[in-house]
Amino acid sequence: MQHFSSLADMHRFNGIDLPENPLFSAIRCVNSCNLGDREFTSDFYMIALKKLKSGVILYGRTRYDHDTGSMSFYKPRQVVEFNNLQFEEDSFLLFIHEDYLHGHKLHNEINSYGYFDYEINEALHLSPREEQIMWDLYYKIEGEYLNNTDEYSRDIILTHIDSMLKYSQRFYKRQFINRAKLSGKTVSAFQEVMTKYFKEGQGLPTVSTLAAQLNISPRYLSDLLKQETGKTAMENIHIYLINEAKNRLKTHQQNISEIAYELGFENVPYFSRLFKKETGISPNQFKKQLIN
Repeated sequence: MQHFSSLADMHRFNGIDLPENPLFSAIRCVNSCNLGDREFTSDFYMIALKKLKSGVILYGRTRYDHDTGSMSFYKPRQVVEFNNLQFEEDSFLLFIHEDYLHGHKLHNEINSYGYFDYEINEALHLSPREEQIMWDLYYKIEGEYLNNTDEYSRDIILTHIDSMLKYSQRFYKRQFINRAKLSGKTVSAFQEVMTKYFKEGQGLPTVSTLAAQLNISPRYLSDLLKQETGKTAMENIHIYLINEAKNRLKTHQQNISEIAYELGFENVPYFSRLFKKETGISPNQFKKQLIN
């Protein structure tokens, strides 16, 4: 599989003019975008706004046809493929090498945007007004990118990218709210999957395991649950575990170790620490209160 550690190599490989900056490039696509037809990995973050008429996009482990009218985000070293892309309207691609972020606040902040871990089918769908905001930011980035570079260029470009990412976070929250009915179904399905998981005694569930059963990415699941319940996926798992532990401490004639093992904990001290963190008291203290 082809890996691109430099933007120049990626541009050259795909027959695109060499980038104006060795660590950053902005590409506007009219009708189509020539980015090859094979899987690749890179050392770049990628931001894309696209309205596909035809073509295939692969990101991570998932491949999708005709993902129309959406904005998507890709992080370094993920498998990506853009195959035979034909666009209904102009689109854009931003490529940001990891090194371009060094010394800037975005170097740390970019990892807080969970949508870089979403699947392609969880892309951001923009309203016309939101799309215009993104294009306005892109034009400012492109203008700076094509201008003569000076000491302010990088900071100005990254400031606009920072705004683009913050707007994307806001628009994703709007998308969750607008899809409240679908989100509610996902929350219910999550609870059902988790209940079934424990009933079958499969051990401690992970967010990844439960998300896979729901056919969505772990980060998208966690963000959706946070929007709907105020708690992340892991926090919801912990709440379920502690509620089940309380129930067993009240109704079962088992010691704490037996309850911990039945709930999937291989480490009893870890179970006790989690219980105390969630309830403020240890399992032993909880059981003593029941006796008293």
